[in-house]
Amino acid sequence: MSRTFVLKAERGIGNWWVLEVPEVGAVSQVRRLDQARDEMREAVAYLAGIPESEVDFDVQTTLPADYVEHMAEARRLREQADAATRKAADESRAAARVLREGGLTLREVGMLMGVSHQRVAQLLDA
Repeated sequence: MSRTFVLKAERGIGNWWVLEVPEVGAVSQVRRLDQARDEMREAVAYLAGIPESEVDFDVQTTLPADYVEHMAEARRLREQADAATRKAADESRAAARVLREGGLTLREVGMLMGVSHQRVAQLLDA
């Protein structure tokens, strides 16, 4: 059974990541963040008195506030775009239904909507 430790990583001076596992008092540094787990595993296992194979980490990075704000805005915009895409698909289905209920063939509906007759069939089945 593995035990999960919080591994805090913060960009230090130069090209180094400063690492800390406060629970056991382990500290170190690495050049690349993807090296953090391997770098800390042996020390944390030793200080916690458990085998290395039982050590796992929850890596928590301290990031610049500007980055966090930009990522939050990007997430918000993606959610808006996803909602707009779903709404556009609903409207395309409704448009296809109107034309089909007006007696047009699948090919005619497809021609008017700029899609294949197969796509029209998919829209109507959804």
